[in-house]
Amino acid sequence: MNILHICANPRPIEESASKQLAAAFFSKLISLNPEITVENVDLYQDSPPPYLSLDGYRRFWMPIQDPAYEPSKKEEMAIHYANKQAEQFRAADVLVLTMPMWNGGPPAILKAWLDQMINPGIAFEQTPEGIKPLHQLRKVVLLVASGDIYKEGDSRDGITPVIHNAFGNIGVTDIEVAWADGQNSQVYTDSAERKQFAVEAAQEIAEDLAGLP
Repeated sequence: MNILHICANPRPIEESASKQLAAAFFSKLISLNPEITVENVDLYQDSPPPYLSLDGYRRFWMPIQDPAYEPSKKEEMAIHYANKQAEQFRAADVLVLTMPMWNGGPPAILKAWLDQMINPGIAFEQTPEGIKPLHQLRKVVLLVASGDIYKEGDSRDGITPVIHNAFGNIGVTDIEVAWADGQNSQVYTDSAERKQFAVEAAQEIAEDLAGLP
């Protein structure tokens, strides 16, 4: 099994609840199934994605609208990042996304990565019969931390709907979440307990994942 881990948190692990969730998740997973292959990508340190430009958008979508369309050299260059990351993305059976919640949603760098990858020619082909996946993803795991507390289905949650929409469009509906909420210790006196609960949830997801073929 191949796992692609995308980390969208610039803070060091000792300051980052979401990175601590990731550490617990992967420690449990590898201990149970050492044959699993993990590719780690830190968007802040290793491979920051550019925002999708008009040239990039045209390169991805104009050939869909007009099969005779010939992309310019500038348009071809605009999707260099996506092309470079495509093989790694398409080789993953499971995608793990580690992030904090910022201003009600994911960090902009994570959204920029999604805008680069969820495109025709990268994640799928547009056919007359509909979307044909070019990936082999079976599951997406979200490891999230937030200062405030969020109930399931909370209207203030700008992370999980984005992920469900993006990956649902390419046929991935198995999405699990471990969320360390209430991490603002100045407001919530039980922040440590909440983080531990999320760690245990992340480990449970890892246990289930380790048993998959």
